[in-house]
Amino acid sequence: MSKNMIPLYIDDVSGFAQRLRKSLSDAETLPSHAAMLALIAKSAGFRNHQHLKAEKPRPVMRPDPALKKAIRVFDAEGRISRWPNKTKLQGLCLWTVWARLPAHQDMTEKEINAFIKPALGFNDHVLVRRSLIDHKMATRQIDGSNYRRIEQKPPELALELMAMLRSRPVQ
Repeated sequence: MSKNMIPLYIDDVSGFAQRLRKSLSDAETLPSHAAMLALIAKSAGFRNHQHLKAEKPRPVMRPDPALKKAIRVFDAEGRISRWPNKTKLQGLCLWTVWARLPAHQDMTEKEINAFIKPALGFNDHVLVRRSLIDHKMATRQIDGSNYRRIEQKPPELALELMAMLRSRPVQ
């Protein structure tokens, strides 16, 4: 018999363990090697061992290092608690502020500040407002009288960051 490696990805390890335990407790004797492979495959949600072998392996996703650094910038309420030193990280964190701005709407300086301030855990909304302009996420008139969000699709990393912040438990 060949020794081909068969990767197994399990979304819910707890559910897998419960299904496997139930299958083993229902068996009268210790299952054979082939029967054990079938039990493992079924517990993982496959029809049988052959179905498991036929599946293409799913890549193991490791969080991007920038995402790990970015999440540390936010407090428990999802606000930016400190301004990151690195420009790339600043841009990533700014997407959470950009998402709060209304689409297709002109705003005065006072109105845009009303959207920015609640997104911050520190008191420098002017820095963040300027950074939105610098990172081409918003525009403003030369005299500063009119601000507008630039409509664009956020990068995948920014979408992941926003999803992580939404899924964090409220403390």
